[in-house]
Amino acid sequence: MKFDLSEDQSLLRQSTRDFLAGEWPIEKARKVMEESGHDPGAWSRLAEMGYIGLTLPEAVGGQGLGAIELAIVLEEFGRSCVPGPYLDVVAAASLLSAAGKQDALLKDICAGRKLVTTARADAVFPGDNAGSMQVAGGRIQGTKFFVPFAAQVDALVATAANGLHLVQGPFESTPMPTFDLTQRFGKVELNHAVTALGPTNLLERADQLASVGAAAMLLGIMSRCMDLTLEYVQTRRAFNRPIGSFQALQHRLADMLLKTESSRSAVYRAAWCYDAKESDAGLAAASAKAYAGDASRLVCGEAIQMHGGIGFTWELDVHFYFKRAKSLEQNYGSTEEQLERALVASRV
Repeated sequence: MKFDLSEDQSLLRQSTRDFLAGEWPIEKARKVMEESGHDPGAWSRLAEMGYIGLTLPEAVGGQGLGAIELAIVLEEFGRSCVPGPYLDVVAAASLLSAAGKQDALLKDICAGRKLVTTARADAVFPGDNAGSMQVAGGRIQGTKFFVPFAAQVDALVATAANGLHLVQGPFESTPMPTFDLTQRFGKVELNHAVTALGPTNLLERADQLASVGAAAMLLGIMSRCMDLTLEYVQTRRAFNRPIGSFQALQHRLADMLLKTESSRSAVYRAAWCYDAKESDAGLAAASAKAYAGDASRLVCGEAIQMHGGIGFTWELDVHFYFKRAKSLEQNYGSTEEQLERALVASRV
């Protein structure tokens, strides 16, 4: 399938890249990573530019755009290694929009006044029922793990056996360790009043959108790692010549480029399928996320290797991209989960 961006989509890509270059230079991203991982001031500017409500209806202050535009934006977010809960909020907002009757909250989300993410993990280990959610009498009780930006959120979309529920903060949270400083997770103790949103099958489309978004971020990360590596091998010299002139490294760079461009094809096909509501949208989204996850492991790993011993030092930026890619590989549906989804979708 031949796919080209429209003029408006190309303009969105360039304007997003220009905006992030001014708002999120890597020096600022490093500083925010070392602190809370979230910058409220920058978040407000994202809202002013319309990025937070990119895929939400215009009636609630959104832009009414689709998954292709979201993929364009998130590819640029990946290239800039932007920290924060952007994709988590987009996924939660898509659930609220699908559930209906949440216009006031969606307007607050679009305006950057409130942060809402999704709380899904009830247990630390498979078979561990210690954190199972109990919903009775209009209240939810239990423990949620790996809640994105739990210390900053104003509300959560929490999963339970009987459906999805909106839980308003404040929350009691405990930080959970992470090697990816662009992302924060927390353990949240819930004993709150809830508003029922609907059945858990609402997660299907939201999960597809999150998968496409995460794959697009991985694509941006791979593209930036390619740029950093090409720049390095053209300047680093050995035996009186740039190391990029050695054929062995050229072959490895070619493999990196192949993985990156193949991921690009998978990401934008999945985004198109999602927008067109194609019957194989689930298969395309799962395939894109699974492929991009595997591809990023090779591309970012090779970037570290070609930078040599300094590749994983704090002074160089490349290790941030490596860690971000590893985190994204496991979140929003790990590679193994996506392959299972693809298998199920291919049999439908």
